[in-house]
Amino acid sequence: MNKLEWIQKKVYSTDALLRDCNAWRMMGKKIVFTNGCFDILHHGHLDLLARAASLGNTLIVGVNTDASVQRLKGPTRPVTQEQDRAFQIASLLCTDAVCLFDEDTPETLIKLLRPDILVKGGDYTIDKIVGADFVQQNGGQVHIIPFVDGYSTTGLISRIRGL
Repeated sequence: MNKLEWIQKKVYSTDALLRDCNAWRMMGKKIVFTNGCFDILHHGHLDLLARAASLGNTLIVGVNTDASVQRLKGPTRPVTQEQDRAFQIASLLCTDAVCLFDEDTPETLIKLLRPDILVKGGDYTIDKIVGADFVQQNGGQVHIIPFVDGYSTTGLISRIRGL
């Protein structure tokens, strides 16, 4: 398998991801889940993903679809199309699987996949993390990864527009 095929294989449909997630669980792998829009991939995103991956054996990343990003961020977003964002996340060595989701939150995907560890960035508190209660009630953990100062997609877009 060439590198392009290897990357493409990491972008999953929900059904295929559930199948592989169950297989990983049967192999004793600790499954970590995080999610986001990842509209313009930057250092803060990469830090979050690498730290999330270090918490388990298999990192699954939920990526908001274009429609979902637009509902959450407004009519000028996303800047990068969903298939491109999924490909970028899948191309990272620390990422094992990527799955697009169309809802405003990944709650349905979290309940379907039942990750051992749920990870979000530093702008969240545990009571605001969608799926945290579900993961904890099923014996899992929730981790909040601190932000890397100076990195945000909104900030990058503002700087680009100001040039």
